Formats: sequence, structure tokens, C-alpha cells
Amino acid sequence: MKLPGPDHPITITATPKRIRVSVGGVVIADTTHALTLKEASYPAVQYVPREDANMALLARTERTTHCPYKGDANYFSINANGKSIENSIWTYETPFPAMAEIAGHLAFYPDKVTIEEVG
Repeated sequence: MKLPGPDHPITITATPKRIRVSVGGVVIADTTHALTLKEASYPAVQYVPREDANMALLARTERTTHCPYKGDANYFSINANGKSIENSIWTYETPFPAMAEIAGHLAFYPDKVTIEEVG
């Protein structure tokens, strides 16, 4: 486990705008409670609470990855419009203590879904 610091900063803040995630016009998530995670020089990532996602459209996959800062990630595919978008969502179900705020949240690959700020 590594802790964020000056050489690898990570910040988590409340997203001020409403976030909507969709695939082919099907809304997967819609929330005013997203968190913005900024990590080092990577693009910011929106983490959406699970309760604001349509979990009926998601299917857990076998994929897992490990981040030395956040912990072990699990993945979901999206099933919408008769298509499956494999491993398009990741989540840290039991993140390391420094990243505890993102537990119970989903993050979406921006090249696989449409993520937009609304209002």
C-alpha cells in the first residue's frame, strides 16, 4: 500500500454538477453526488454512488486489478440496447483507508460510455 503524497497526489472532492452516464441513449447513472478523483497527471475521474446507477444493467465480471494507492478493483460490464460493453466500469469495494470515500462508487471508462455534466 502506498500513500498519496507530493510525488503522487490524489484528491477527492464533491463534483459540483450533476453527472449523467449513458450508452446509446440509455442512462446508466444519473447523480448529483458524484466524487471527482484527481490522481497525479491522469485525467480526473468521476466516481458515481451505486445507488444512483441502474445496477440491473450491470454484470460483474471476473476482471480484477490492483492499484498500490487505492487497492483492488472489481469490474462490471454494461448490458444495454442488446449489447454488452465488457469491463466498462471499475469499483473499489474495499479501498485502502486513504481512499475510503470512493467505496460504494462506480467509475466509467470515458471511451466506452458518454459522461456528461448536466445543468
